[in-house]
Amino acid sequence: MRHFLTIALLALSSFLCTAHAGSFEAGKGTFLLNGKPFTVKAAELHYARIPRPYWEHRIKMCKALGMNTICIYIFWNKHEQREGVFNWSDDCDIAAFCRLCQKNGMYVIVRPGPYVCAEWEMGGLPWWLLKKRDISLRDCDPYFLECVKRFETEVGKQLAPLTIENGGPIIMMQVENEYGSYAENKPYVSEVRDILRSVGFDKTVLFQCDWSSNFEMNALPDLLWTMNFGTGAKVLDQFKRVKQLRPDQPLMCSEYWSGWFDGWGTSHQTRPYDAMVNGIKTMLDNNISFSLYMAHGGTSFAQWAGANNKGFAPDCTSYDYDAPINEQGAATEKYYKLRELLQGYSDTKLPDLPKPMPIIQIPEVRFDHMMPLLRAGNMPEPVSSHDVMPMEQYDLGYGSILYSTTMPAVKAGTLLQINDMCDYAIIYVNDKKVGELYRGNGYETTLRLPEDVAEGSSLDIFIEAMGRINYSKLINDPKGITRSVELLTTNGKDEVTYNLKDWKVYRFPIYDDAASIDSLADNMSAIPGTGSAGTPAYYKASFTLKKTGDTYLDMSTWGKGLVWVNGHCLGRFWNVGPQQTLFLPGCWLKKGKNRVVVLDITGPAKASLRGLAEPVVDQLHREFLPKDAVKGKALKEALAGRAGAPKAKAAADGGQGNDAAPGAK
Repeated sequence: MRHFLTIALLALSSFLCTAHAGSFEAGKGTFLLNGKPFTVKAAELHYARIPRPYWEHRIKMCKALGMNTICIYIFWNKHEQREGVFNWSDDCDIAAFCRLCQKNGMYVIVRPGPYVCAEWEMGGLPWWLLKKRDISLRDCDPYFLECVKRFETEVGKQLAPLTIENGGPIIMMQVENEYGSYAENKPYVSEVRDILRSVGFDKTVLFQCDWSSNFEMNALPDLLWTMNFGTGAKVLDQFKRVKQLRPDQPLMCSEYWSGWFDGWGTSHQTRPYDAMVNGIKTMLDNNISFSLYMAHGGTSFAQWAGANNKGFAPDCTSYDYDAPINEQGAATEKYYKLRELLQGYSDTKLPDLPKPMPIIQIPEVRFDHMMPLLRAGNMPEPVSSHDVMPMEQYDLGYGSILYSTTMPAVKAGTLLQINDMCDYAIIYVNDKKVGELYRGNGYETTLRLPEDVAEGSSLDIFIEAMGRINYSKLINDPKGITRSVELLTTNGKDEVTYNLKDWKVYRFPIYDDAASIDSLADNMSAIPGTGSAGTPAYYKASFTLKKTGDTYLDMSTWGKGLVWVNGHCLGRFWNVGPQQTLFLPGCWLKKGKNRVVVLDITGPAKASLRGLAEPVVDQLHREFLPKDAVKGKALKEALAGRAGAPKAKAAADGGQGNDAAPGAK
């Protein structure tokens, strides 16, 4: 009987799905939804940048804006943080997100990568791919494609039952992402297309997005071609070439950039609302579908912010993007101007905005306990390594790493050169800090030692990884030290280079679970009068709330690091700005006692914080960038103390087991 009931229920379920099945296709000059003309008005937002309790609020905000579709990326590295181990639960439950869209009358466009860009860590590709040092990313590399197939198969299990043909909200799927700005490789794009078709999306409209200047490089004849461009662009010009090649194809802007993102050490970015609104009006007047990137940006919590490729430019934690819906989920002036426009293109009155999320302020919280990170007893067990290697080769994906060795005797003025250092380093000789280095644009990862160093002295290089590059060929961005560490000095008239060897390597991961953070906090001691003297350390404090709500933690008195509240990692802070606050969602707070833990690798000016009602995202302090780097021509001049130094001849290894070579670079 039980077997019969199971079969009957499955049959009923199949009947109900079939009964509600719909269709979406590219018709002549227009999209067709269930056989009728349909203009896609999509709002891009990212489930991974929104706490799950807020998902439905953001979807309702998009619907009230006048949109009919939600567009999402699928972040591969969020779901497969360890090779072969997938997470589709909690804030990774993409099927639940899509069902919420459908519940609220919204269709869904899915962009499953494998690469997504999005100012997201490594463009969505998982860090463990780099453990294979000769891998060719976004290419027909057999191992890469094997991993892509495994991931997209899992995506298919989650989302193929939710396509419109199966009664779900998903109407379109994207193949790769802006591949024309990466390479010309139609065989690779074809492989990704075929993988998506094979995992359950064979009946779904598949499209590829690119720019009007490069889309022909990889355009496949059986895919829909869409254009990406930003506010201020001449909209109709963006579609001239595709209209010449495909006069009957529906036109769509798959990314219409509403604003822009912020990078550490650069000015805060905004875009005027009138340019955005006018561009959308032009598209609607010409039957052009669009997706607004971003309608709501959200927050790159934890380690998920990536880095731009212009000399390495790490992205801020806030992904507000100057979007119509701000980081906290509130409507902006852009929102109301666009809603007014879209109301004019709707046959019915737009729904009311959902009730806004409450905002609270938190009085000053003083930190009373700390734990120095590099103190004996607090450090993890080291691994031995003859050569320095990237942190991925030590099975570390995110966080910080410490390389420790001994040095030969060298004089003051010797250059310490790290080839290549990624991304932010603090250098210690005999436990004394001698400088800080930053990989950012315009900086050399080299510094001059301020004092003579005796043979056998300790050298410790603490490196923080700040997010892998998410754009261009530079996405292959291993962290830590990728090649070697050298000392460049002189022996009389000769230049001498020591290639340092025999390292102890200590790994400091970013903790993403409450249990690990609680364990750290429980082991902290009361703060001594001098604090941590500017060395990496964890700090903790508690505060009590009578009511909860969203707030912005003011981190302006801190240096550089990460924050956890009740076990949730809010992301990175850095006093260089322009972002000086971190968004703290009220759903992660609780009435009564709350615990906050801060990791600061450079040390705070004052170990306290408070919760503000408004964000501070436009205060730039470039004076806090490291000043120890030797730049340009000064590097050669500093080596011998003058320009035109003679070529190297020979050197000894100093008896420390370190390789020395004449003139090695």
